[in-house]
Amino acid sequence: MSRRCSVTGKGTQFGNNVSHANNKTRRRFQPNLQETSMLSDSLNQMVRLRVSTNAIRSIEHKGGIDAFLLDSRDDVLSLDARRLKRRIAKAQEKAAASA
Repeated sequence: MSRRCSVTGKGTQFGNNVSHANNKTRRRFQPNLQETSMLSDSLNQMVRLRVSTNAIRSIEHKGGIDAFLLDSRDDVLSLDARRLKRRIAKAQEKAAASA
């Protein structure tokens, strides 16, 4: 399982540890990933995603996972998130057609 946010695409970054003597050694900065369940209003069910804490804040700011995914570009999303986005779009089209 890769250390990559399935919604924002945030992944591992690389840099240096710099000592007081200015010695530099390579290090990795890992994203703060959380396995979380979010409620999809269109699907009426909980959806499990592995997202960064920054993405959780962004999703809440947008108004939920449905609004966030429908507004985001496909090239940033993971395969699971793109599938979820298609399911949400299809569910919203079905709800609009029946209303």
